[in-house]
Amino acid sequence: MSDNSASININFDTNQLDNNALLHLYKSLLKPRLIEEKMLVLLRQGKISKWFSGIGQEAIAVGVTLALNEDEYILPMHRNLGVFTSRNIPSYRLFAQWQGKASGFTKGRDRSFHFGTQIYKIVGMISHLGPQLGVADGIALASKLKNKNQVTAVFTGEGGTSEGDFHEALNVASVWQLPVLFCVENNGYGLSTPINEQYNCQHIADKGIGYGMESHIIDGNNIIEVYTKVTEIATSIRNNPRPVLLEFITFRMRGHEEASGTKYVPQALMDAWALKDPVVNFELFLKAQGVLNEQEDSQIKEAILNEINENLNIAFVEEDIVPNESIELNDVYQEFKYQSIAYDTETKEIRFIDAISESLKQSMERHQDLVIMGQDIAEYGGAFKITEGFVEQFGRERIRNTPICESAIIETAMGLSIAGMKAVVEMQFADFVSSGFNPVVNYLAKSHYRWGQNANVVLRMPCGGGVAAGPFHSQTNEAWFTKTPGLKVVYPAFPYDAKGLLNTAINDPNPVLFFEHKALYRSVRQEVPIDYYTLPFGKASLLRYGNDVTIISYGAAVHWALETLDRNLDIKADVIDLRTLQPLDTETIFTSVKKTGKAIILHEDTLFGGIASDISALIMEHCFEYLDAPVKRVGSLETPIPFASQLEEQYLPKNRFEKALINLMKY
Repeated sequence: MSDNSASININFDTNQLDNNALLHLYKSLLKPRLIEEKMLVLLRQGKISKWFSGIGQEAIAVGVTLALNEDEYILPMHRNLGVFTSRNIPSYRLFAQWQGKASGFTKGRDRSFHFGTQIYKIVGMISHLGPQLGVADGIALASKLKNKNQVTAVFTGEGGTSEGDFHEALNVASVWQLPVLFCVENNGYGLSTPINEQYNCQHIADKGIGYGMESHIIDGNNIIEVYTKVTEIATSIRNNPRPVLLEFITFRMRGHEEASGTKYVPQALMDAWALKDPVVNFELFLKAQGVLNEQEDSQIKEAILNEINENLNIAFVEEDIVPNESIELNDVYQEFKYQSIAYDTETKEIRFIDAISESLKQSMERHQDLVIMGQDIAEYGGAFKITEGFVEQFGRERIRNTPICESAIIETAMGLSIAGMKAVVEMQFADFVSSGFNPVVNYLAKSHYRWGQNANVVLRMPCGGGVAAGPFHSQTNEAWFTKTPGLKVVYPAFPYDAKGLLNTAINDPNPVLFFEHKALYRSVRQEVPIDYYTLPFGKASLLRYGNDVTIISYGAAVHWALETLDRNLDIKADVIDLRTLQPLDTETIFTSVKKTGKAIILHEDTLFGGIASDISALIMEHCFEYLDAPVKRVGSLETPIPFASQLEEQYLPKNRFEKALINLMKY
């Protein structure tokens, strides 16, 4: 309860809000505070595992949320309980989420506010903080493309503004004039690091200047100021789409999380900010204005506390989740019912690169909600000219040149998926995906498993050596991603496969990394159907038949294996082109190995940690009694890929494969 003898330390201006609006703001502000106070009790009792307190910051989450329309997305952080309560999410579902119960939002797979819900148009954070800023760009881009006149609001703390994602997301939003509200809660500390060790400008809002972006500083403890200013700005953005940077000045009154404490904060600073408590001050103001009396206040608090206790009881009595392995495995990917689309008999001989281009063009024609993004892909046509002429056919809204910011663009693609669209992102070179690694393996890969949100994103990955391009333009880095549950990895070797599999990748609602070997772009030709068609994932291609040995490969290495066999070697081999690495066609592998009794796996990647190791282990586990020799692996040297052609030739396994194969046959 507040002390009515205390002074009001925030300058409230009703801004012509009527009493009903003021009371609604108060109730909305009070609810997260009372829930938090209850959660702190439960934390001490061991009934929840962790808590990130937003006490003292409630006015920001509540004010921003109430200023937006209910169909506009908000991307909050872990101190923004007021976002969830102001969107009227049933309290028992929040309590169940924090207790790891099934009626929460993540089936016990994640905690706190690490979840989203399409019903309430909320997209929660991940612990890496930064990616949600770029995701907001994608949601806002979808709104702009669909002429919805909507605002997307995304939260971060002052510490998060030090991450590269912040720079990239603001830059993209400004260049594309996306209707995003970037809400920075400047609460004094990133865990224990004070703001003077976090940034060296006077105000975070000043950073907007560098992006050509409008910015404002708002008193984050003043609920009326937050609500009225954000309402005004959001209305303006709907009429004139553009990004706006908002810096909310506030303070974190409790630890980063409860175990951290606040001993590193000077007591005088704590005392000063305690006087600016947003809930207490607003309550005092309403009572001083005659909008609220003691009896009404008691009734409001009692009603909220009763609701909290009733919903807690619902969550407490709910049974704990019973682990089910099938459910866990089935939820990693969104279900994809592959549709086989056949083609007429007419074909034409085209190059690998033409097959990729045809697939993209025909997919753009079939999917009006598909957007292609990448560096230099518009008028220039991309580094390899794959999208040349696409702007003339599909326009710059759907064929989008991007700044050099792999992380934000991958995040933007995720945002498009959340908003119900599809995205293809061209990594100019597969090597550059390392600059966007976090959103791939932590956001795209995990979202469906965590809260049922698919990532309808294809990342095109021009890769591989043999072109004397050196350590940063020649890697074949598929093993980075075959390791990560939630991603699909495709790696064709022929034009026919490339076109059909890329079409399937775009149809698939799950994230797909589509590897395209640069050395094959213009060197391999094949008869390919003119019409649109699809090929299934998880089905290898048996290119040659023989009883002597099973050769397993993919990408350019498939051609090396075929060339080796064609050098008049008296070896009759099954040659398996895997085509997709995740999912992997183990049935074809095992059937062949059981027939031949010998297996050799050839890939361009370095040997240790490459997928050949997993395939070898699978063969040993499932086909051991059929083997007449140890499984042999052949890969590149354990070095970065060099530039000089003679060094690159030594690095690649092409010339070592024949010797390894002959030795295996002698075993």
